[in-house]
Amino acid sequence: MPKAKHQFTYTPKNVVKQLRQLRTPSERARTGVFYAEGARIVAKAIESGAEIVLGVISRELLQGEHAHKTVEALRATGSPVIDLNRAAFESISFKENLQGIGAVVLAREESLAAVAVEQAQLWVALDNVGNPGNLGAVMRTCDAVGCAGLILLGKTVDPYHPAAIRASMGSFFALRMVRTSFPEFIAWKTAHHYTVIGTTPDVQQEYREVRYPPACILLMGSERLGLSAQQQEACDVNVRIPMVGTVDSLNLGVATSIVLYEIFHQNRNPR
Repeated sequence: MPKAKHQFTYTPKNVVKQLRQLRTPSERARTGVFYAEGARIVAKAIESGAEIVLGVISRELLQGEHAHKTVEALRATGSPVIDLNRAAFESISFKENLQGIGAVVLAREESLAAVAVEQAQLWVALDNVGNPGNLGAVMRTCDAVGCAGLILLGKTVDPYHPAAIRASMGSFFALRMVRTSFPEFIAWKTAHHYTVIGTTPDVQQEYREVRYPPACILLMGSERLGLSAQQQEACDVNVRIPMVGTVDSLNLGVATSIVLYEIFHQNRNPR
């Protein structure tokens, strides 16, 4: 696979402005990079082999052995590392508890055609998910149960959004990312006979009443609307999560975690 390229070239005089511009999806798309912040998240990026384009630190904010070791690892990548004063670092940060370390990282998205169906892998597909924090929470659970990655459908929020990266706690770097349309996704899954599981309150079958294959895709809809009737029909199996209280829905991250852990449990401890 050819090495991905980026269009990000920083200048010391304008670097703060350039980093702030990476908050916007258009600039991330134009440059092919994104900004990740926090000692743990930057360490995960380095450990995963992600390409670090630029390291960003503030020695005034660095605290603890782990942060300083992460700076050492950042310098060891061979990429340039700039040192900002506290005020400048605060101006580019999305975090409340500043740790004084960040990185500009090369973005990576694959095509659906690159997904090898012969491997018994669990994936999550998200359609029109709009909240980056929800997306990040889903990433974290996907990593915990050993998912291969995420298939992002429709207008699902940019996975490189700083809030998504932050909420993932670095799990983003353990996952593959695929972006495609819903019709292309369904055509692909039909051609390769990949089992797709949908969740909806409109069926009687509960999520624990199904035997899940190790190679399947959990499809989750938008926070507000869930899966449409057409999307439910495209699934091989639809399940519901039972609820007895006054609420009629769960947070997307919570609902995804519940079903993912049932799939994980069944295939980790086959009956």
